[in-house]
This record gives sequence, C-alpha cells and structure tokens, in this order.
Amino acid sequence: MDLYSKLITGIVITSVFLFQLLFHVFSPWFSRKLTPSFDNLNQKRKIEWNSRIVSTFHALVVGFFCLYILVFDEPTKADPLWGDPSVVKLNIAITSGYLISDLLLLIFYWKAIGDKFYVLHHVAALYAYYFVLVQGKLAYMGNFRLLAEFSTPFVNQRWFFEVLKYPKASKANIINGILMTVVFFIVRIAVIPSFYGYILAAFGTEAYNRLGFGAQSAWIGSSAVLDVMNVMWMVKITKGCFKVILLIRKEEAKGQENGKFD
Repeated sequence: MDLYSKLITGIVITSVFLFQLLFHVFSPWFSRKLTPSFDNLNQKRKIEWNSRIVSTFHALVVGFFCLYILVFDEPTKADPLWGDPSVVKLNIAITSGYLISDLLLLIFYWKAIGDKFYVLHHVAALYAYYFVLVQGKLAYMGNFRLLAEFSTPFVNQRWFFEVLKYPKASKANIINGILMTVVFFIVRIAVIPSFYGYILAAFGTEAYNRLGFGAQSAWIGSSAVLDVMNVMWMVKITKGCFKVILLIRKEEAKGQENGKFD
C-alpha cells in the first residue's frame, strides 16, 4: 500500500471516529446549548436528534467540498471516467467514514433509528465509492452524486421543527419546506436525465469498457437504486409540501370569514 492509499485509509478511519464523537459527545452538548427542549425529549428522540445533527454537519462539509471540486478540479472534469481522483478521494473518504459510522449507529440503535432503506442506501453508496477509493475509477461521477447532500440539512430541519412542535403553518416551517422541496428536486431529481444521458453516451466506448463489470455495475446499478429511493422520497416531500399549502389556504380562508363576521 503506497503512502497516498494509507492516507485515504487513515481519513476513512478518522472520519468514522470523528462522526461517532460528534454523535455521542458534541451533538448532546451543542443541542443543550441550542435549546432547553433537547433534555425534554425521550431517549428515542434524542438518538434521532443526534443522528440528524451529525447528518447535517456531514452534508455541509462534503457538499461544499463537492461543489469546489466540480468547479475547480480540472483534471477530474476533463475525464469523468478516468480523471485524476486525488482530490475527489479525500471527499469520498470523508463520506465513506460517515456512511460506515451511520451504519453502525443504525444497527446499534435499530429500534430508534433503524431503517432498511437507509441501510440499502448506505451499502449501495459504499459499493460505488469502493471503485473510486481503491481503483481510482469514476471520480467525477462519484463526486457528482454527492451534490445530493445539499438537500439533507433542509430535510433534517423539517424534522427538528416537528419535534420542537413548530406549527406547520409557521413562517420558518413554510420557508424551510419550500427550500427543501426545491433543493431536493434540483440536486436529486433534475440531474437524473443528464446523468443517465452521459451513461448512454459513454456506453460501449473504450473508456467505458476499460472500467470492467464491477465498476460499471457500481456506476449504473448503485445509481439506479439511489435514484429509485430519491424519486420515492421526492413524492413524499411533494405531498407534504402540498399539505402545508392547503393548510395555509384553509387558515387564510378562515381568517377572511372571521373578518367578515367581525
């Protein structure tokens, strides 16, 4: 194993340790400082709260790193299948550490936060990231998938508002709900046509054939699994958004009716 490979392995291991530390130590401390309501939550809610704090932190770190790579990392952009994976590996190593850490938490606290879809999501992503970290293939594509993390903070914030009993029609909830729906659609759904369009364009080329079946299946198969789940989640989010809009309209209608009788 060369020095750079040892560095990447070290980052993955360090990432696992740091995300566990964030879950068990930093999040409870930070959450108590942020809101007294944290101590009033039951144990199950506290576990999920801490999990979502860690999830949000991870999403912000790798999301902006991902954006930087997509804009400024010319070697990766020049060849999406075989471009220099050096910088991308750092980002994906952090994410791989997070996914491993989260899998451990899902298993250990299964009754509180266990979810078979999240397990499937994490395993599919780790399978795909293996080919970037170990074989240096599909660096641009692996990093491109991480754009999806920009929607995570808004999804988590919706849950925080719900636990803190913010009214669904509150201004904060409405703004977050709209941003969550729009950002989720942009980074997880709107990119689907161009992503699979590139797969079709690359299919059968010399660069594609050199990837081998394992990397090809990771690229196409894992992406398909993730995107099926993204579409399912988009449907749920859209339904929730419509419910809030209908609720707001009903309250406005009631307010107008009350105004007529005053």
